[in-house]
Amino acid sequence: HVGLVESGGDSVQAGGSLRLSCAISGDIWQANCMGWFRQTPGKQREGVAVIYSGVGATYYADSVKGRFHISRDVPGNTMYLQMHSLKPEDTAVYYCAADTTAVSYCTSGAWKQAAYWGQGTQVTVSS
Repeated sequence: HVGLVESGGDSVQAGGSLRLSCAISGDIWQANCMGWFRQTPGKQREGVAVIYSGVGATYYADSVKGRFHISRDVPGNTMYLQMHSLKPEDTAVYYCAADTTAVSYCTSGAWKQAAYWGQGTQVTVSS
């Protein structure tokens, strides 16, 4: 089992920056594929950024490319999402997710059904 706890959500003005953290506990070896998803009321959960451990392969949604950066520390027990140039449309609840998958699937943009999820952290960007 893998435990995930997000932190770092806040209210910021457009153009600002935030860094989200996801603390990983339990069977970390199961979390070779990890990512950040976000959801707003009435919309489907959207994949934002994904990282595959070991090889460092990543995936970013087109809407965040060049503004967001995903990383995972060397011990592997914390994942980050550095967000710059935030826009009002980035407002959402951000969820940390983890799974055991092949790197090709993990970073294809198709991975959306993770085995483990955090409870979410709210990011609000005002104009």
